[in-house]
Amino acid sequence: MKRLLKLLAVVLLVALVTQTPFIYRRYQLGRLNAKIHELNNERAADADPVYADHKGVIHVHSFLGGHSAGTFADITQAAQANGLAFVVMTEHPSGDFDTRALTLRGVRGGVLFVAGNETSESDADRFLTFGGTASGDAPAPSSTQERIDRARAAGQLVFVAHPETFRSWREAGGFDGMEIYNLHADAKQINRPLLFFDGLWSYRSYPHLLWTRFYQSPDANLRRFDELTGGAAGRKIVAIAGNDAHANVGLTFQDLAGHTVFGLKLDPYERSFQVVRTHVLVARGQALSEENLLAALARGHAYVAFDILCDASGFRFTASNGTEQKFAEHKLMGDEIARTGAGVRLRVTTPVRSRIEIIRDGQVVNEARDVSSHEWTANEAGVYRVVCYLPQLSAPLDAKPWIISNPIYVR
Repeated sequence: MKRLLKLLAVVLLVALVTQTPFIYRRYQLGRLNAKIHELNNERAADADPVYADHKGVIHVHSFLGGHSAGTFADITQAAQANGLAFVVMTEHPSGDFDTRALTLRGVRGGVLFVAGNETSESDADRFLTFGGTASGDAPAPSSTQERIDRARAAGQLVFVAHPETFRSWREAGGFDGMEIYNLHADAKQINRPLLFFDGLWSYRSYPHLLWTRFYQSPDANLRRFDELTGGAAGRKIVAIAGNDAHANVGLTFQDLAGHTVFGLKLDPYERSFQVVRTHVLVARGQALSEENLLAALARGHAYVAFDILCDASGFRFTASNGTEQKFAEHKLMGDEIARTGAGVRLRVTTPVRSRIEIIRDGQVVNEARDVSSHEWTANEAGVYRVVCYLPQLSAPLDAKPWIISNPIYVR
């Protein structure tokens, strides 16, 4: 009996020692959750009289794509729960039916849905194509460049998906932009044993914040973006976030009649839509439509925000060269502006205090700490973009991007 008690004591001691770090990590998530609520309560209202900030998600799959069980009702409800203005559907094509024609499109429940596809031109090259007409979708092209050309001819926007696998950077031309962050690709970095024990302690209370355990700054994608846009041969391309939402990770037990007895879904749409979003700026007073949404996105009037850390609505990055007299005439991210003798005045505004980096052609050229607005004069031509951080959060999140803007092109 004494031996059994000693064995039980050893087992309990080992369990306590091994689980203490995860208990502490749950405590950390609780503090993080409280800080996020505090930040959202401190947010300043969006006072821009010219542009309205519409937050949404791009790269979403439903049951039509073949490896998701997500329904249209699931997606619509998740978009409403997150207060999204738009959702861009990017179904996987099927040889049996036109998934682009059958997916969500138009306004549903107050949310604008845009139909599109995620295409695979090779084992490596994948695109998101949406807008325009369906004539760019079929038949399958013979090359990556043919896909781009056909989609552009059909009036579609073309974005590189999964840049971590894309191989045709040198050969491919004419695409509109690229994902600088893909949630699914980031999730592949999960340390599964650690996440399992994190989940045991934290999933019930903070399921959405488990993402912070594997969130990695998309440094390689941003370097690629800077290479493509910088220098004399630089292109104007648009940065977006890819939610790559499938709602297909979890466990389900069914009876013989097909009824679910027990189900645990780790990536429901509501959670995927909460982590990262693409914000698009459209002229205030216009009813949001597919036409004006995609026009603004094509111009780069957009930014990527990890809204799970704090809703970034109200962020602005603008420029003036001294000739514009009105706010409405200032240039917005995605625009070009001419350099004058007095230089170009760059202005950044955030809804809460943050650390702001101004980056020119991939190099940090200016920084401001603990501010919600910042101005700086650019005296050199180049491609200027902004990254914002939230030092109010504990490490390592304080050093990982909260907002990543599209560039202003100073010529």
